[in-house]
Amino acid sequence: MVLLFVLLIILMLVTVYLVLKRKHMHNWIGPYLWQCLKPKAKVEGPIHIMFCFVDHFEPQWKNKDDIELERARVDRWYNDYPKMAEKHRDADGHYPKHVFFYPEEEYRHEHLAKLSDLCARGFGEIEIHLHHDNDTAENLSKTLTGFAKTLHEQHGALPVNPATGQIQYAFIHGNWSLDNSLPGGMHCGVNNELKVLKNSGCYIDMTLPCAPSPAQTSKINSIYYATGRDGKCKSHNSGTDVEVGKTANGDLMLLQGPIGLNFKWRTPSGMPHIENSDVRRTAPPLKSRIDQWVSSNIHVKGRPEWVFIKVHTHGAQEGDMDTLLGEPRDFLHSYLETKYNDGEKYVLHYVSAREMYNITKAAEAGMSGNPSIYRDFILAKPSFKLNS
Repeated sequence: MVLLFVLLIILMLVTVYLVLKRKHMHNWIGPYLWQCLKPKAKVEGPIHIMFCFVDHFEPQWKNKDDIELERARVDRWYNDYPKMAEKHRDADGHYPKHVFFYPEEEYRHEHLAKLSDLCARGFGEIEIHLHHDNDTAENLSKTLTGFAKTLHEQHGALPVNPATGQIQYAFIHGNWSLDNSLPGGMHCGVNNELKVLKNSGCYIDMTLPCAPSPAQTSKINSIYYATGRDGKCKSHNSGTDVEVGKTANGDLMLLQGPIGLNFKWRTPSGMPHIENSDVRRTAPPLKSRIDQWVSSNIHVKGRPEWVFIKVHTHGAQEGDMDTLLGEPRDFLHSYLETKYNDGEKYVLHYVSAREMYNITKAAEAGMSGNPSIYRDFILAKPSFKLNS
């Protein structure tokens, strides 16, 4: 009887493991459960929330030969985003800031001219996105530095490091395959990609989370430094937390969005949804999701009163535009401004990727108080060009 019970337990554990592995949850579910059990640090005074919306913005999505379709997609954002965003402000008077991570391989001057115009009017910033495959470190470096130069010189995008004069950028890896992290090296090909990114001017990576992709890391809900390893891949699977009073320790800073399980948001089969920070028609910004983003408590170690929320989308896909430019996105900001901007318990700050990075570096340097004053702590705001 005892043997039968043991066999049943083993069978149950094996079944659970296989289910988790099918969705690649075995990469991160253990660290997530551990985080849930850890007590949160006590905070005196208001919690400052830095909210950043990043976009894998791909005008050529599934259609690389239709310029009119590309224009329609960009124009929808150019015309409709300000109408929605102008209704909202954070504690500092800023509009919601949408960060367009634009793919190098889809560059068109006319599209970036319109996005730069939006950014010049305070609606966001532009950063670098890249899809590549079977690449080399040398070619990758040339691609990234060349695109950064184009964005900076042609559109006024991207900041310049005041100490080195190098053009700098935030990065999102196409297909989630940062540092050659997909099986078989798909959609990358470059081991120790982290070092290439750092040397070419990348100041922060915002690819993660990417569940249920196998590229998802075990390190979750974190702001940390990862160090590349020559000849090795997925070095960012672990790293050193950014911490108040500590020196930067690694090749590249990574700032992750929230990941976890949402038991209030159920699948059609009744299972809890995986929270992976993705916002789209099939994953709308529900109250329970927004609350979970806040409670994920992503912060610089030693500065728990500054909470960082990074969510992502693919904004050029027609099926999701009504969610991202219409009532659901409007609700997202209204809910944030109502519940998380009372000035006593919470203070809301809409930030770009660059501003998020600056504020993390300010925390690392020991700064405290109102994080909004550190939006340009190291990297100044680019001088985006108005569309003419």
